[in-house]
Amino acid sequence: MAYDHFAAICRPLHYIVIMSRQVCYVLVMASIMGAFIHSILHVLIIIELPFCGPNQIDHYFCDVLPLLKLACMDTSLLVIVTITTTGVMSILTFVALVISYIIVLSTLRTHLSEGHCKALSTCSSHITAVFTFFLPLLFTYVPTVDSLSDDKLFALFYTVIAPIFNPLIYTMRNTDMKNTMRKVC
Repeated sequence: MAYDHFAAICRPLHYIVIMSRQVCYVLVMASIMGAFIHSILHVLIIIELPFCGPNQIDHYFCDVLPLLKLACMDTSLLVIVTITTTGVMSILTFVALVISYIIVLSTLRTHLSEGHCKALSTCSSHITAVFTFFLPLLFTYVPTVDSLSDDKLFALFYTVIAPIFNPLIYTMRNTDMKNTMRKVC
């Protein structure tokens, strides 16, 4: 979405060429392959571990870090690998999104018109959704040296709260929804 917004706002006359069907396929396949490789890495880490004790995870869902705590061996290296891969992937994605939106917002700042205000509204919805997902994720997988904990609050936020707020964030852009909300209030 960030690349699409970038192309639509910063290069509107070239949008059809920039966002061709092939580019969309490449973006989708890159996302799928990145997620698949990342997930397979986690599965390969977990599948060979010996488990011999409590079989209940003290977490809301079966995440890798709480699962590593149940293993009957020293998993400190695996924790570092998990945090590194997930942290790097999250940070790179987040930085790419932030850079894209810095460029988009600087372009919108120089051109103030009704169309650009609508574009800013669309971008602000996406930026809000990105921040509600990535900030708790970053706090979970990019811990400080002394806080290798499975913070349930952050996990709850990026697995439950952010997906609940996503439809609300994008719905509030709809004029009919705004008018209905005003009538209700």
